[in-house]
Amino acid sequence: MNKLTYSVLAAATAMCFTIPANHAAAQVSISIGAAPVCPYGYYDTAPYACAPYGYYGPEWFTGGVFIGAGPWFHGPANFHGHVNNRLHPDHGYSGPTPNRGDKPEPGKPVGKVAHFKGNEVRDGRGHVSGKH
Repeated sequence: MNKLTYSVLAAATAMCFTIPANHAAAQVSISIGAAPVCPYGYYDTAPYACAPYGYYGPEWFTGGVFIGAGPWFHGPANFHGHVNNRLHPDHGYSGPTPNRGDKPEPGKPVGKVAHFKGNEVRDGRGHVSGKH
Protein backbone atom coordinates (compact mmCIF):
# COMPACT_ATOMS: atom_id res chain seq x y z
CA MET A 1 0.00 0.00 0.00
CA ASN A 2 1.15 3.45 -0.60
CA LYS A 3 1.38 6.38 1.80
CA LEU A 4 -1.87 7.93 0.55
CA THR A 5 -3.86 4.79 1.41
CA TYR A 6 -2.34 4.69 4.92
CA SER A 7 -3.12 8.37 5.41
CA VAL A 8 -6.76 7.93 4.34
CA LEU A 9 -7.16 4.87 6.55
CA ALA A 10 -5.61 6.68 9.53
CA ALA A 11 -7.85 9.71 8.97
CA ALA A 12 -10.98 7.52 8.73
CA THR A 13 -10.01 5.69 11.93
CA ALA A 14 -9.39 8.96 13.76
CA MET A 15 -12.79 10.28 12.66
CA CYS A 16 -14.51 7.21 14.12
CA PHE A 17 -13.00 7.97 17.52
CA THR A 18 -13.75 11.69 17.44
CA ILE A 19 -17.42 11.66 16.35
CA PRO A 20 -19.53 12.12 19.48
CA ALA A 21 -21.90 9.30 20.25
CA ASN A 22 -25.59 10.06 20.59
CA HIS A 23 -26.72 9.64 24.17
CA ALA A 24 -30.25 8.49 24.82
CA ALA A 25 -31.95 10.00 27.83
CA ALA A 26 -32.80 7.31 30.34
CA GLN A 27 -36.46 6.94 31.18
CA VAL A 28 -37.68 4.88 34.07
CA SER A 29 -41.30 3.88 34.05
CA ILE A 30 -42.79 1.84 36.84
CA SER A 31 -46.27 0.55 36.35
CA ILE A 32 -48.04 -0.22 39.59
CA GLY A 33 -51.37 -0.92 37.99
CA ALA A 34 -54.74 0.56 38.69
CA ALA A 35 -55.66 2.04 42.05
CA PRO A 36 -57.59 -0.26 44.38
CA VAL A 37 -61.35 0.14 44.13
CA CYS A 38 -62.51 0.63 47.71
CA PRO A 39 -65.71 2.25 48.97
CA TYR A 40 -64.03 4.58 51.51
CA GLY A 41 -60.53 4.82 50.04
CA TYR A 42 -57.46 2.68 50.55
CA TYR A 43 -54.50 3.05 52.88
CA ASP A 44 -51.60 5.11 51.55
CA THR A 45 -49.04 2.39 52.28
CA ALA A 46 -48.46 -1.04 50.74
CA PRO A 47 -50.26 -3.40 50.40
CA TYR A 48 -52.89 -0.64 49.80
CA ALA A 49 -55.74 -2.47 51.50
CA CYS A 50 -59.16 -0.86 51.72
CA ALA A 51 -59.52 1.62 54.56
CA PRO A 52 -62.57 1.44 56.82
CA TYR A 53 -65.33 4.02 57.00
CA GLY A 54 -64.04 6.91 59.10
CA TYR A 55 -60.33 6.65 58.29
CA TYR A 56 -60.38 9.56 55.80
CA GLY A 57 -61.91 12.96 56.43
CA PRO A 58 -64.31 14.59 53.97
CA GLU A 59 -61.56 16.60 52.22
CA TRP A 60 -60.29 13.33 50.68
CA PHE A 61 -63.46 13.04 48.58
CA THR A 62 -64.68 15.19 45.70
CA GLY A 63 -68.23 14.61 44.52
CA GLY A 64 -68.31 11.30 46.38
CA VAL A 65 -65.09 10.08 44.71
CA PHE A 66 -61.89 9.36 46.64
CA ILE A 67 -59.07 11.59 45.33
CA GLY A 68 -56.52 8.85 45.85
CA ALA A 69 -53.52 8.35 48.11
CA GLY A 70 -49.95 7.20 47.74
CA PRO A 71 -48.90 6.42 44.17
CA TRP A 72 -52.42 7.08 42.80
CA PHE A 73 -52.96 10.46 44.48
CA HIS A 74 -54.53 12.95 42.06
CA GLY A 75 -55.39 15.92 44.26
CA PRO A 76 -53.75 19.36 44.38
CA ALA A 77 -50.00 19.62 44.99
CA ASN A 78 -50.39 21.42 48.32
CA PHE A 79 -53.10 19.08 49.63
CA HIS A 80 -53.28 18.16 53.32
CA GLY A 81 -56.16 16.15 54.75
CA HIS A 82 -57.20 14.66 58.06
CA VAL A 83 -57.15 10.95 58.80
CA ASN A 84 -58.06 8.96 61.88
CA ASN A 85 -54.85 6.95 62.27
CA ARG A 86 -56.43 4.86 65.04
CA LEU A 87 -58.07 3.03 62.11
CA HIS A 88 -54.72 2.14 60.50
CA PRO A 89 -53.10 -1.30 60.98
CA ASP A 90 -49.73 0.36 61.71
CA HIS A 91 -51.38 1.89 64.78
CA GLY A 92 -52.89 -1.38 65.99
CA TYR A 93 -56.23 -1.39 64.16
CA SER A 94 -57.44 -4.91 63.44
CA GLY A 95 -61.15 -4.27 63.01
CA PRO A 96 -63.31 -4.79 59.95
CA THR A 97 -62.34 -3.32 56.61
CA PRO A 98 -64.19 -3.50 53.30
CA ASN A 99 -62.93 -5.66 50.49
CA ARG A 100 -61.81 -4.34 47.12
CA GLY A 101 -64.79 -3.81 44.89
CA ASP A 102 -67.29 -3.49 47.78
CA LYS A 103 -69.94 -0.79 47.58
CA PRO A 104 -70.51 1.73 50.38
CA GLU A 105 -72.89 0.54 53.07
CA PRO A 106 -76.28 2.24 53.35
CA GLY A 107 -76.08 4.89 56.04
CA LYS A 108 -72.32 5.35 55.54
CA PRO A 109 -72.08 7.95 52.78
CA VAL A 110 -68.76 8.38 50.98
CA GLY A 111 -66.93 11.47 52.20
CA LYS A 112 -69.51 12.35 54.86
CA VAL A 113 -68.41 10.55 58.00
CA ALA A 114 -70.72 11.36 60.88
CA HIS A 115 -68.71 12.70 63.83
CA PHE A 116 -65.36 12.29 62.04
CA LYS A 117 -62.46 12.29 64.51
CA GLY A 118 -59.30 13.00 62.55
CA ASN A 119 -56.14 12.96 64.66
CA GLU A 120 -53.44 13.31 62.02
CA VAL A 121 -52.90 15.40 58.89
CA ARG A 122 -51.27 13.85 55.83
CA ASP A 123 -50.40 14.93 52.34
CA GLY A 124 -51.62 12.88 49.40
CA ARG A 125 -48.47 10.75 49.36
CA GLY A 126 -48.93 9.51 52.93
CA HIS A 127 -46.49 11.80 54.67
CA VAL A 128 -47.53 13.11 58.06
CA SER A 129 -47.80 16.87 58.01
CA GLY A 130 -47.40 19.38 60.82
CA LYS A 131 -50.51 21.22 59.62
CA HIS A 132 -53.77 20.97 61.55
